[in-house]
Amino acid sequence: MQNTRLTTLLNRTGDNLQQQLRNPWRRLALMMIALLFGIYLGAALASTAGQVGYIDIVASALVAIASEVLSAVFYGNRWNFQKTILGETLNAIKVGVLYGLFLIAFLLGS
Repeated sequence: MQNTRLTTLLNRTGDNLQQQLRNPWRRLALMMIALLFGIYLGAALASTAGQVGYIDIVASALVAIASEVLSAVFYGNRWNFQKTILGETLNAIKVGVLYGLFLIAFLLGS
């Protein structure tokens, strides 16, 4: 691949972002934002699936499958996904989605 100005700019931007996120406080802030975004996604998913009554089972099956696949990738030893920023962020979003779904279920009493 040629080393154009665009690829150089994108590489430097990615490197700068990784350098900034090595700071533990910034990484913690990113994980908290991802967790809160996951809670929001869980609540939005529950309310959207609840409005259209016939996709409840499909939506819950997709969430369960996505959660299990992400857990297998994150906690498996094959790709060492736990130490990457993307892996930690996706895991925080997954935990937030599941927490949001449990929160809505407890609020509705079902």
